[in-house]
Amino acid sequence: TGLYHLAWEVPTIGDLAGAARTLREEGVLGGASDHGVSKSLYGADPDGNEFEIMWRVPRDQWGEYEQRGAIMPLDLERELERYGSDRS
Repeated sequence: TGLYHLAWEVPTIGDLAGAARTLREEGVLGGASDHGVSKSLYGADPDGNEFEIMWRVPRDQWGEYEQRGAIMPLDLERELERYGSDRS
């Protein structure tokens, strides 16, 4: 057995944007997804272990996604405009 997936939650969407910049600069940003209830970045460490950094959308804004899973492309700039960089 081995580690398949490790995830961290950041307190604000601004923190997620900062993580995206760092992951891009380090060349390890592997993907980004909008799950409706959360916004996620994906990468892999030097050993190939997948990791996720995510920000959870405030529950009162989950809307239709509260009852169904979603995997959509993440437009982080649009989400920063929508929620504000310091929104927790």
